[in-house]
This record gives sequence, C-alpha cells and structure tokens, in this order.
Amino acid sequence: MAVGEVEALAAEALRWLLANARTTGKSIAWSAIPTGDEPDPTLYSGTAGIIPVLLEAWRHFGDDRYGDAAVRAARSLSEAVDRWEDSSLYGGLTGFAFSLNAVHDELGASEAAVAAVRALDLVRARFDGSRWGDWFELLGGNAGIGLGALAAGDTELAVLALEPYLRTAEQTPAGVQWEALRGRASRFHHISHGTLGIVYALARAGQVTGRRDFTDSARAGAANVLARNEADAAGFLVPHSDPQDFPHVTARHNYGWCHGPAGDAQVFRLLREVLDDPARWQDLADRCWHTVTLSGLPRPLRPGFWDNSGRCCGTAGVLALACDRMVERGDPPGFARLLVADIVRRSIRDATGVRWSHLEHRATPSVLEPRTGWAMGNAGIVRELLRFVRISRGADPSYAVTWPDQPAVKRWEPPEHAA
Repeated sequence: MAVGEVEALAAEALRWLLANARTTGKSIAWSAIPTGDEPDPTLYSGTAGIIPVLLEAWRHFGDDRYGDAAVRAARSLSEAVDRWEDSSLYGGLTGFAFSLNAVHDELGASEAAVAAVRALDLVRARFDGSRWGDWFELLGGNAGIGLGALAAGDTELAVLALEPYLRTAEQTPAGVQWEALRGRASRFHHISHGTLGIVYALARAGQVTGRRDFTDSARAGAANVLARNEADAAGFLVPHSDPQDFPHVTARHNYGWCHGPAGDAQVFRLLREVLDDPARWQDLADRCWHTVTLSGLPRPLRPGFWDNSGRCCGTAGVLALACDRMVERGDPPGFARLLVADIVRRSIRDATGVRWSHLEHRATPSVLEPRTGWAMGNAGIVRELLRFVRISRGADPSYAVTWPDQPAVKRWEPPEHAA
C-alpha cells in the first residue's frame, strides 16, 4: 500500500476504536475486548494504553476529536484511581499516572495532573519495604514502577522502587539475575518479565540520578543475559527462561518485544547511552536486528509463529524497532514496509472500521476477538503505523508520548565520527 493508504487505514482503525468506547457522562472508557463486561483502565490492555494513541492521532492529524477523547478518557482513569488495587506500570496505578501526565503535558488538562499525583501517592503508600506484590519485574513489579516514576519526574519513588534490586540480585557465573515472580523457579531473561527489563530500569535510574550502584547492577544483569546467547557471533538469541517456564506451551525462543530480540535491542539502545563502550552496545542491538530479520517473520512458519500483529508479542512491536533503526542507523525501509504490509494484510475491514484479530493455536476456537488496547489491540498497532507514515514522509520521527521502556530516537554514529 502507498503511505497515504496506510494512513487512511490507521484512521479507520481509530474510528473503530472510538466507536467502541463506553460513555458515562463526560467520561469514556474501554474494555480490553468490545464485548467485555467491565472497562479495563490499564496501560497494557485498556484505557490508559489507548490515551497515548489518541494523543498520537491528535498531533498527527491535527484533529481535535482525538484530543477531546483523550481528555474524556483521562476523566474515567481519574475516577478509577481510588478503587484500583494494582500499583504496577502495565496493570495498575503507575500506568494510570503515566497516561494522565501525558494528557496534562500535551493538552494542559490540570485535573489529569492532579489525579496522576494522587495515583503515585497511593503507589508510594503501598510499598512494603521491598515490593508491591508477587511480581518483581517490569510489567507488574518494581522495575516498571521505577520507570513510571522517572517518567513522572518522581525520582524519590523511582529510587524506592529500584533499590531492592541491589540487595536481592542472585549471582550467576556471568553476572546477576532476579526472581520475576515470587516462588517461581524459572528465571526470565527479556524485557517484559525478565532480567533485561530490570536492567533497563536500573540503567535509566542511574542515568537520571548519577548513582553508580544502579548502573553497575544494570551492567551485571546484562552480562548474565549476554552469556546465554545461543546464536552465532553475528546474531543474538536468548531463551525465554531457564529452567524453561511451562515448556509444553512456551517456545524456547521468541522474537518479539516481550521475550525476544526486538525487545532486547531496546535495552541495548539505552545501555549505549548510559554505559561505557557505546559501540559494543550498538553492536548488540545490531545483532538482535540481524536475528529478527533472518527469523522468517512475519511469515507464519509454524503454529504460534507468526500469528500476532500486536505491539507486545507481535508485528507492531517489531515495527517500532524497525522505525527506530531507520532514524538512528539509516536502515533502508524495506523490512519496515514488509511488516506494514503484513499488518495491512491481516486487518479486518468493514463498515464499522478496521481492527485486528490474532490467533492462539493452543485454544479452540483459535481466532481471538479483536482487542482495543496497547498490547494486543488497535491502539498499539495504530501508534506504530502513524509513526511509520511520518518517517516515510521525512516528518517528525518521534512519538507524541515517549514510552517508559523505549528510548527516544537519536541518530547514532560511532564515537570517532560523532561531532
């Protein structure tokens, strides 16, 4: 499709998204799936994750419908703060605060900023001295809360969240790792639930606070993961977990953002900016991309590979990295176009708009209901399509809202060539 057609498809996907909002007074909210019983306010699958794409659309199209929708969605998020028990970035109040602050920063909605402060105050009050619950990683635990706090400018809360990693690190032959879920024997390695997500948060906190102990711990965590590489010297491919978590249903190697090299590369992009020897970290990011582009995706090579277009586990998350590389490394657009073509091919288009359905080969029926949110739904896919359109036109390659675990793009050159 021509770039203009991709943009038109994204607009139709936004129309479907707005049509499936639930209106209560002056507020709107979404469920993870349109037929869901209750609104889902979370960053991962609900309203908090939809707000950034509304802001993206508002800035991209210059259409106040999207800004108005973002303000109304922020109202529903504010109303959910006091009753929501989860404190995490992707499932709880820290994610609420991230999106509420984005509405304030982009649209000047002061009431959203007040609600964001209230959300983080509740998060702070719930800290037990070590953690906020059973999960202890980026999606559901301390690392994500630390990143969300840094995004909000709350360095004190970020330090509170991240210092426990300094005293709970488990020594390995090559470095350190951490328990992701209380009582779970498996150790996860990647950005969503594993060591690299914690590494990302520690490195970012070290960058902001100047604390060497955070950056040293991030370096040790990265070393543990690097030692697990099972690809050749040109690539980078680390197992999902060790010992393998639920091996009867989980592939040992994944390639997306959550448990694969598309997400690992985002961590190495940050380490390039924070740690010494930036060329080494850029080389690792390049090796991740080498592995991704040679893996066969987006072709469905076997059941479960490649059957998801979403931002977390699927094609949109890989497209995010492809676009980062087009800006930072000057990559040709061919692979990004291949990914976009696949997203377009898999779209469902009718009079109600555009949406996507993923497959789950382990379930019957295997075709899943289209979803609305960031992780598996329209919001995450549309956000990456709009950015691809801008980059293709030579326009602003940045997002309206920078995500906590994806570094802003910066043209990178080896140190000897840098100005």
